[in-house]
Amino acid sequence: MPIDVSTKDCTALGDAELEAMADLAEKGGSGFDLGFLSKQQEEWVLVTDAHVGDELVGYAFYTLERIGGTPAIVMGIVTIRSGDDTLEILSAMMKDQYRKAVLAFPDEDVLIGCRLVSPHGYAILENLVDVVPRPGYKPTGEERAWARRLAKRFGAEHRLDDRSFVLSGTGKVDGYVDIKDPNRNGKFDEYHHFFERLEQSRSDCVCAFGWVMAEDLAVVGRVEED
Repeated sequence: MPIDVSTKDCTALGDAELEAMADLAEKGGSGFDLGFLSKQQEEWVLVTDAHVGDELVGYAFYTLERIGGTPAIVMGIVTIRSGDDTLEILSAMMKDQYRKAVLAFPDEDVLIGCRLVSPHGYAILENLVDVVPRPGYKPTGEERAWARRLAKRFGAEHRLDDRSFVLSGTGKVDGYVDIKDPNRNGKFDEYHHFFERLEQSRSDCVCAFGWVMAEDLAVVGRVEED
C-alpha cells in the first residue's frame, strides 16, 4: 500500500491523533507518552505524519526557522515504526518537509539539525552534505559553534560537550530521532563510537546536523509542481 504523508500545524492535532502517536512510540519504546507529546505540541510548529491505510507509521515534530539568519529544519521528535519499510517511510516524510522548506527558503542551502541516540538515527542525515559528527573527521570551530546553536534551540545550551557533540540529559525523556531499521545490516556501525559515552539513564543524546543543498531542494519543488 502507498504511504500517505501530510504536514500541518502542531496546534491542529486532535486528541485522537496524539493518542495514536503515543501508541506508536510505545511500540518502539521511546517513552514519548501522551503527556510528553502534548508538551511537544506546544514547543514545535509543524508536524508531518505518515499513514499506510488507516495505520499511523511515522511522525515528526519540527520547525522551519532561521538560526542566526541561516535557514534550518530543526527536528524535535521523529518516530517511525520498525520494519521492512522504515527507510521508505522516512524518505516520504523528509520529502514532504523538503517541499515545505523550498517554499520557505527558495535558492538557499538548509541546515538539518537533530538529536540522535543510536547509529540508526544517521539514516535521517544519510543523503546530506557535510554531516557532523562523522567518522574520521575533526569538526571545525564553526561546526562546533553550530552544535552550540542547536543545543540552545533544544533548550540544552549548557549541557553540550562541543567536542564530542554529546548533549547530557536530565534524566527525563526528551525529543530525539527514534529510528530502528532492522535492514541496516551494520551500515552505520562506524558511527557507533559517537554513542559509547551516552548514559541512557540520563537520556543523553548526540547533537548532529548536515546540509541539504539549494539545488536538491529545487528538485523536490519541481516534483511537487509536476
